[in-house]
Amino acid sequence: MSLITRMPSGAPRAPSAPSLESKVAFLRRADAYPEGTREVAAIETHLSWVFLTDTHAYKLKKPVRRDECDLTSVTARAAHCRMEVVLNRRLSESVYLGAVPLGLDRAGALRLDRGGVVVDWLIRMRRLPAERMLDRVIESHRLRDGDLVPLVARLVRFYRTCPPMPIAGAEFRARLAARIARSTAALCAPEAGQPRTGVEDVAERQLAFLERHAEAIDRRVALGRIVEAHGDLRPEHVCLEPEPQVIDCLEFSRELRVLDVAEELGFLALECERLGAPRAKSEIFREYAARSGDSPDAAIVDFYQSVHACVRAMLAATHLAEGGRDDHVKWRARAAEYLRLAALRVAPERLP
Repeated sequence: MSLITRMPSGAPRAPSAPSLESKVAFLRRADAYPEGTREVAAIETHLSWVFLTDTHAYKLKKPVRRDECDLTSVTARAAHCRMEVVLNRRLSESVYLGAVPLGLDRAGALRLDRGGVVVDWLIRMRRLPAERMLDRVIESHRLRDGDLVPLVARLVRFYRTCPPMPIAGAEFRARLAARIARSTAALCAPEAGQPRTGVEDVAERQLAFLERHAEAIDRRVALGRIVEAHGDLRPEHVCLEPEPQVIDCLEFSRELRVLDVAEELGFLALECERLGAPRAKSEIFREYAARSGDSPDAAIVDFYQSVHACVRAMLAATHLAEGGRDDHVKWRARAAEYLRLAALRVAPERLP
């Protein structure tokens, strides 16, 4: 159905709404951008397309429906763009510049932020220096002791501004159990390519830990450590500028952003370890404890890491169900890697 108002009889017909493929093709062109650019790099993610110009980054959300969100309408994508800008400005400065319209002129040509009938929206960002992104720093063996201190300091300041969520310990534990059940079901599916016995063994140990340590986890809730946080704190979302910038929060689900601060920091530490920086965990939690006065139990942090690793394994496995892909070996190996990390965090000997 066209997004252009129907013209009177006899008038030229308005062009139909462009497809995602035509939008992507347009946004790959250097002449699409008002600021001008020598080249454009296009990156496809699970829910978006990101286009990198010489100075900026533009994110176009895919018109998809998932359990957590429905982005099938232009109105919904516009709302999510605006929400993502607001949420990500909490942990960044001068990065998220706003939402810009993608328009269609009367001749049916696409125009970015230059008028026309709006057919979609993009998020416009300042392009961060690739060489300072934390994943690149780790992978190139440039991470040094103390490099994460400014990042942790910023995160502690942010967490202090987050009011404790009004949630009971039992409800919080039920959410964790539901997350375990969901990732287990997905990883046991044949298309995930993972050994069912191994997946179920990890899940059993996670649920056993959750039951046996219920009092300790409830104590975290009582201390006010459950907040609406970033939700997807990975090295590729951290730029180690003099004032660290943290981007790309999990904007599409408030429920998934609600977690224990120790869970979020544990997830960051786990991802640093996976990329080759196992010592990051001790620096992150040492600095966090010194600046916040909160010293989460190491076993609980490990449990959180295990649960998160299974979620990441599940997300890797979802790529295997997508048709037309030629990288199944990569994603099957990635899921297996996360499952291995999950098992290490809840080894049987760690259970009381």
